[in-house]
Amino acid sequence: MIADLIGWLTNPEHWHGSEGVPAQTLLHLYYCVVSVGIAMLIAIPLGLYIGHTGRGGTVVVGASNALRALPTLGLVTMLVLIFGLGEAPALAGLVILAIPAILSGTHAGIDSVPTEIVDAAKGMGMTPAQRLWQVELPNALPLLIGGVRSAMLQVVATATVAAYVGLGGLGRILLNGLAINDYAQMAAAAMFIALLAVAVDLVLAGISRLMVPRGLVLIAEANRAGN
Repeated sequence: MIADLIGWLTNPEHWHGSEGVPAQTLLHLYYCVVSVGIAMLIAIPLGLYIGHTGRGGTVVVGASNALRALPTLGLVTMLVLIFGLGEAPALAGLVILAIPAILSGTHAGIDSVPTEIVDAAKGMGMTPAQRLWQVELPNALPLLIGGVRSAMLQVVATATVAAYVGLGGLGRILLNGLAINDYAQMAAAAMFIALLAVAVDLVLAGISRLMVPRGLVLIAEANRAGN
């Protein structure tokens, strides 16, 4: 099996053209970035609102978490049956998969901001909008970005469903291998998906370090040291 895998990986035919690994990896990444981006546009404002106002948090977050139980492949198949083939049904299924983690992370981040910090902002005369953008959101960034990272990892692993409805991505390599019982090809596709997930997570971790205020990082490190 290892020899077959190495043979598949070293075959130049698998690294060129629209069906090659680089092209399919970029397509897979495109599905992931677009779907998580759309999910962020939906979930982050909603999470900020319910976290800041305290209205409907239990219901909205609970309902979004219930979406985790939906089988993505079944959902995408149903959307294809309703709307036809194309990128939209597959992306819609991935967006629905990504929303719960981002919404939960955003809401938890705002909810975790210490009350005394919010009260101090009120005492300084800040408006609700100023408290949200200048106090609550910066303090919520670690958990918010953590939710985005979790959503991205889920989507990278699940975007293979796009191949089931006639689209590309690394799932196409996996399905093509399954069709001809080429286990080396299936193992290679699984390996590429895992490597892509690790690479994307490292990029998001770097973005998190750039975006999260240094003071929050120091506080988190001090808390870990104290525990």
